[in-house]
Amino acid sequence: MGLMAFHPLFLQWLPLLLLLLPILCLFLLKQKNTQKKIPNLPPRPPTLPIIGNLHQIGGKAPHHSLWKLSQKYGPIMLLKLGQVPTLVISSSEMAKEVLKTHDHQCCSRPPTEGSRRLSYNFLDVTFSPYSDYWSKMRKICVSELLSSARVRSYRLLRKQEMTRFINLVSEASPNAINLSENVCSLIGTIVRRIGCGGTQFECGKPEDAIKEAMTMLGSFSAADFFPSFGWIVDVLTGFHARREKCFRDFDQFFQRVLDEHLDPSRPIPEHEDIIDVMIQLSEDQSIAGGLTKDHIKAVLMNVFLGGINTSAITIVWAMTELSRNPPVMKKLQAEIRTCVGKKAMVEESDIENLHYLKLVVKETLRLHPPAVLLLPHETMVQCKIGGYDVHPKTRIHVNAWAINRDPRNWKEPEEFIPERFENGCIDFKGQHFEFLTFGAGRRICPGLVMGTTNVEFVLANLLYCFDWGLPSGMKIEDISLEEEGTFTVYRKLPLYLVPIKLAGLEG
Repeated sequence: MGLMAFHPLFLQWLPLLLLLLPILCLFLLKQKNTQKKIPNLPPRPPTLPIIGNLHQIGGKAPHHSLWKLSQKYGPIMLLKLGQVPTLVISSSEMAKEVLKTHDHQCCSRPPTEGSRRLSYNFLDVTFSPYSDYWSKMRKICVSELLSSARVRSYRLLRKQEMTRFINLVSEASPNAINLSENVCSLIGTIVRRIGCGGTQFECGKPEDAIKEAMTMLGSFSAADFFPSFGWIVDVLTGFHARREKCFRDFDQFFQRVLDEHLDPSRPIPEHEDIIDVMIQLSEDQSIAGGLTKDHIKAVLMNVFLGGINTSAITIVWAMTELSRNPPVMKKLQAEIRTCVGKKAMVEESDIENLHYLKLVVKETLRLHPPAVLLLPHETMVQCKIGGYDVHPKTRIHVNAWAINRDPRNWKEPEEFIPERFENGCIDFKGQHFEFLTFGAGRRICPGLVMGTTNVEFVLANLLYCFDWGLPSGMKIEDISLEEEGTFTVYRKLPLYLVPIKLAGLEG
């Protein structure tokens, strides 16, 4: 009886129920799809309004701050630096995913204000590694300007400058010298002669200009983290004016150098420098649009910024660690002096036979990579890294300092032990992601050969020609390892050592 009473009511509402059923199904399906689209983002610390996580990476050693955060949140970590989503990589496994597995998706370069201005508008076309200009300029740098053959062609120039430096240090002996300042001056002169001949800076010492440029690149620029309004802050704080002055100083120097090289009355140089090669290449019609003066200036800027500071920093850190580890220094000096004999100095042809020297350089670069955070990358498309969703336009920082000291990859990672490279299985040429001093993939440093050549040659001669002692009253435990800098990290305090000229050398 109850069913018969319900039946007419059910039939009355049946058309409406049939109409609502598809709508209900569509709603449920949409809800299900919405749930599926929720991204699986990497772990991230809590953020503050407006500034995000900027307060957590402040100070003079952001690579240390990022490493400490990674201990809590993991080797892949998402930060919000102002308005910019930033992925921080702190392990070799995650670095391999970014720099190899997903290199084609993550190899763009974020157009930061400092790099854009200090490297001319040319860099605007280098952010995308798929542009014709980027490919051609990369090929020019690797095969023409910074190739092994080109670097070897400058060996006489390096020998001349090293000879002058040895004589200068010999005159100072046995008084303590500021090795940090002197090595930076030496490398600056070598790179300046390689880049543009003998033209002198008019804006002070070249090493001071380079240091200022590196400071600008590594300093906090509000426009980099707050693209919509940060430029106002940069103007009000004077940062914009300081960066513009730095750019103008280099631009005037490069323009003067170009004018000298293009002067028809210029004497034929003994050796071609990089500008000579670039001018010749500018006449090559196979390069679309030709090379402009700004292109040449941009390459020179990269050579100066990448070639002087990093090499000098590495040599000074090597001498610091050797001074803190006298048995290692004596072992290396014994190898060099046995191999070279009684010549006036180490020749570049001797370097290939100095096996332990190469181990010392590797260990120095592991403990003290000049660029502690690799130059930032930026994702071009949506991708998955470490199983997490990473959105386009996400900036990526690889903490090379943290990876090079990861105890999962290195035994006693904080100790200076060159012998750890004895088997020769690990190198810094981009194939071993636990050792990322020069990066890897499409963005690996093109100046690797020139940088290591300068470091090995100068370091070998410093240790061959002189014994080195500490200033009076100083003990080994007094040698500071305190760091300073953001983009490149150098000793906070200058390294003072006492050179003692080795007797019995020719010349």
